[in-house]
Amino acid sequence: MWPFGRKGASGFSSSSTAEQVTEGLDGTGLTAIVTGASSGIGTETTRVLALRGVHVIMGVRNMVAAKDVKETILKEIPSAKVDALELDLSSLDSVNKFASDFKSSGLPLNILINNAGIMACPFKLSADKIELQFATNHLGHFLLTNLLLDTMKKTSRKTKKEGRIVNVSSEAHRFAYSEGIRFDKINDKSSYRAWGAYGQSKLANILHANELSRRLKEDGVEISANSLHPGAITTNLFRYTPINGIINVIGRLVFKNIPQGAATTCYVALHPQVKGVSGRYFSDSNVAQPTSLGTDADLAKKLWDFSLNLTK
Repeated sequence: MWPFGRKGASGFSSSSTAEQVTEGLDGTGLTAIVTGASSGIGTETTRVLALRGVHVIMGVRNMVAAKDVKETILKEIPSAKVDALELDLSSLDSVNKFASDFKSSGLPLNILINNAGIMACPFKLSADKIELQFATNHLGHFLLTNLLLDTMKKTSRKTKKEGRIVNVSSEAHRFAYSEGIRFDKINDKSSYRAWGAYGQSKLANILHANELSRRLKEDGVEISANSLHPGAITTNLFRYTPINGIINVIGRLVFKNIPQGAATTCYVALHPQVKGVSGRYFSDSNVAQPTSLGTDADLAKKLWDFSLNLTK
């Protein structure tokens, strides 16, 4: 994180907002999917992309909340194109249905923002019997991306515009278990640590983007895949943590606000500076460096195969 608002090479910093990093950009004619768009930085990402002319499809669990978000955005931006489809990333059936519904719409897809997530929750298995943080934060997005990749490839070829896949990770990937991904202990309740599991899922976001980037380059497809740290933000992600109350009290002093928290996502999704950049990790709207595990190509390939097997 660039300290005290100091600007990085991009000209932006930790204090830059999503509106500032997209100022003057025209996203008219582009279509984006944003998961987890009914609250926090997902909502702000949706609003700012819509402000720039992008047609945004919100992938959300709570359709009532999505309706409220859409109405609020339309009040501010009457010309905004915003729609919602139901999506629960912790359920592979739900992911399959969302992808099927989206493809049935006949819409193009230029930008996929894998934003939804849960953080440091107590041990629980998903409907598919997979540890909940790994299932929600990584596996659901892995499957969603694979299911929508053909649509993105067709859109890129037809429009001659670069497609962009954006994985919202976290600096918390540094808290992952020492081996990175516990392939043989994904569902091991006895050794489960809430923050270790969260870090593991966020590391998976980075590795997923890296391996996907490698494959897309190999295929000669004009689609990038990058990951990012949005910053420490006071959102409802903290609801499972014992410091939730403290966060709410002091958060405004030491954390980013939501417009700042959505900045890096909007920058990586829309800014021309990022054209042709793929397989990189961003923070504060600048290229950053993840851990050595986050750049481990063999680990990324192993995770890809592991995830493919779990989503069959």
